[in-house]
Amino acid sequence: MTSTRTKGSGLRELTRRTVRAQIAERAIKLFIAQGFEETTVEQIATEVGMSARSVFRYFDTKEDMVVGGMQEAGARLADALAQRPADEDPWQALRGALDVLLVTMESDREGMLARARLYASTPSLRAARRQKHYQWRELLMPGVIARLKGGPEETRDLRATAITTTVLCCFDLSITRWSEADGTERAGDILDVALAAVRG
Repeated sequence: MTSTRTKGSGLRELTRRTVRAQIAERAIKLFIAQGFEETTVEQIATEVGMSARSVFRYFDTKEDMVVGGMQEAGARLADALAQRPADEDPWQALRGALDVLLVTMESDREGMLARARLYASTPSLRAARRQKHYQWRELLMPGVIARLKGGPEETRDLRATAITTTVLCCFDLSITRWSEADGTERAGDILDVALAAVRG
């Protein structure tokens, strides 16, 4: 009986994730085509063949339709950090882990450029992305703390927070610069320059 309930629950969660992904995909296309503020939830609902009330069962806000996937990206990033070589310092390990996201950007350049421009033109989306980056930081912190060598024990959390926050800010900056250059520069190269600047 327990096994049946577990399978049923797993299937429902899979179905929910699938529907969320479909809604988000259609919504983002509308946002890119006609603007975030100009697009209504009713229009999105029509695109996916459901009511606006039903859409809100999957997303609390329009912003969530854009940044919702960042939660999964943060988990991928944390997994990538955990798999980095043990002898890498936190800076090296975080930079290497970010390659999992940079590869996705390069493989869908036009789509990612369109999203980057959407963020740049929408203050509420930029705020939502900052909140997701805060969640990323919390996911990454244990892996960063584990790589810190030396220094006072009582400052480990502070140092790990500073490193993780700085790397994520440099990543955000590199995406902005990459978008402004219409993807003609490699985002990874931009990130390397930014990290070198803050590390001196």
